Amino acid sequence: MDSAVTAAGRALRAGDPLGALRQVALRDDPAALALRGIAMAQLGDLGRARELLRRAAGSFGPREVLARARCRTAEAEVALAARDLAWPPAALARAARTLAARGDRENATHARLLQARRLLLLGRVNEADTAASRLPLRASPPHLRALAALVACEIALRHGRAARAHEALAAAREAASQSGIGALAAEVEEAGRALTLPAARLVTAGEARSLTPDEVEVLVGAPGLLVDGCRRVVRRGGHVVRLGRRPALFGLLRVLAEAWPGAARRDALIEQAFGARRPNASHRVRLRVGMARLRRELRGLAEVRATADGFALVARGTGPVQLLAPPIDSPGASVLALLADGEAWSTSALALALGASPRTVQRTLAALAEAGQVRALGRGRARRWLSAPVAGFATHLLLPAAGGFG
Repeated sequence: MDSAVTAAGRALRAGDPLGALRQVALRDDPAALALRGIAMAQLGDLGRARELLRRAAGSFGPREVLARARCRTAEAEVALAARDLAWPPAALARAARTLAARGDRENATHARLLQARRLLLLGRVNEADTAASRLPLRASPPHLRALAALVACEIALRHGRAARAHEALAAAREAASQSGIGALAAEVEEAGRALTLPAARLVTAGEARSLTPDEVEVLVGAPGLLVDGCRRVVRRGGHVVRLGRRPALFGLLRVLAEAWPGAARRDALIEQAFGARRPNASHRVRLRVGMARLRRELRGLAEVRATADGFALVARGTGPVQLLAPPIDSPGASVLALLADGEAWSTSALALALGASPRTVQRTLAALAEAGQVRALGRGRARRWLSAPVAGFATHLLLPAAGGFG
């Protein structure tokens, strides 16, 4: 490899895309095209970067398998930055296997890290955790260790494990400092803000207060019955009942928890569960059926007792009934949380990340646009959606898990 290509590669590893372009900007050989593509990606011109990387991959000869695999890995990173979640993951998996088989351990680790980051964007947090835990990071360069630590921090926050998130953030800071890449260090500091901002609201006996991620972790292990509105579960200690796939039942439970220690009126329960502002006899029958099902789900944790004008939640054992509510209550909260990363998302990418139909996401985006919370760029298939970062609180507990759109 010639000296200009080598110098450009070193500049890109140091986070200096302009320095790389000074070496290869006027060249059209495959290696130079690939380096130019990576430089354009670092400068934020993702469309041009993708074009250059595709040209480079197509220009390498049939025996240059390793070079093509590196191009595919770089193209996958550009697709991830552009929030093109439909980019074929099988191509990245093949590239990772090729890189590992040919002895390019650094780029093989990079490819596998991209796989974990994609899974995280799709809300498949447990799969992302498994993928990230298998990364061979001991011999990896500092910038890869920093990125992997950022992924570990995000996974810990999504799981409500603030202590682990702090550990991962400290590791990311150390690795970013060793890398000497200013943009990476700034990214780490920005990620650290999520550990200091309010992440949820605690509602007990009608009174609400904001909680940081550290306080949320303490709350989960506290005595008493916790109705977790961020993950749609109810727990007491190690006993957990998951209602993520039963939104109507969880809606009833949330109203009961908000009313505790009093009773929730039937009209309020019907409106929450069925969206009916003028209840009729059919709605009251559906409410009785829903309450019977909720009693079965909560067996061993709490009772649901009928009162003169509604229902009351009575916890078994000691301690209060507490509701952990999201920092904002909005039908579009998950969409806003995804858009808060400052990237431009397509409707199809949002639908993939949320596990929802494109039509459902379109309706949500239309409502948010009417309220001035998001804005669109472009038309047709080129349309992308942007939002200013959600200020004042962390968004990790608003993000979907396992493809659930709540």
